[in-house]
Amino acid sequence: MNKNTKFLIVGLGLIGGSYAKGLKKAGYEVGAIDVDLESINYALENKIVDSAYSEINEDYIKKFDIIVFALYPHVFINWIKENQKYIKSHALLTDVTGVKGAVVNEIQSILREDLEFAAAHPMAGREVSGVYNADETIFENANYIVTPTEKNTPEAIEKVKEIGQILKFKNIATLSVEEHDEMIGFLSQLTHCIAISLMTCNDNHKLALYTGDSFRDLTRIARINENMWCELFLLNKKELIKQMDLFIKEFEKLKLAIEQDDEATIKEMMKSSTLRRGYFDKNK
Repeated sequence: MNKNTKFLIVGLGLIGGSYAKGLKKAGYEVGAIDVDLESINYALENKIVDSAYSEINEDYIKKFDIIVFALYPHVFINWIKENQKYIKSHALLTDVTGVKGAVVNEIQSILREDLEFAAAHPMAGREVSGVYNADETIFENANYIVTPTEKNTPEAIEKVKEIGQILKFKNIATLSVEEHDEMIGFLSQLTHCIAISLMTCNDNHKLALYTGDSFRDLTRIARINENMWCELFLLNKKELIKQMDLFIKEFEKLKLAIEQDDEATIKEMMKSSTLRRGYFDKNK
């Protein structure tokens, strides 16, 4: 990618801020827009971005060649509706949104004909938030998924993949919008549902004094941004419920085997679990 390419990050949270740090470190000019003035000031003072605004500035937005949207889905859609008129012709838009079916088609249907939106999802994060915790190294062992549609040009898809390369993602994959939401329903949203349920099914506050690593590992992601994750769950409701039903079926199978002292079924499930976990360990 040409080093003269100018990036605008819209939304300076953990991921937006980490994108900014990584792109700036790679030698690109990076600007930002965020409604939170404290986040803007922090990013400027700590040289996370070269420039930033807390309000919409027409002349400023027109400077940028690639715009990365790190916003809640509904905020992203509204931003495009209200402000796409300020974006320079032939600019490329991409995102970090955790669901695609409810976002990609909507954005592409309302976008000006001289703009292109090619979606992506960085599978990275931490149990903290805000630009104050931005860290470009969170991408280095993470996966990056591009979700093109028939409305995307090969050139735009390659540029979005190149962003993943610049940010040093370990693995860059391509999925359809539908494949992405099925995958994310299982790998991310279901696991968060399980962690939430584990933390809410027992209110004994003294458990923290007794717990071991297994409970800590299983509930690491239970410290959760309720506004963002509630929106993501509901936008992918159909797929998430399907994955929850699959989990409940397996959990009931294990429960029944324990009730009936069915050692063969218990051990067979454990062997299968160990084998499948091995696939993840090989790709760590």
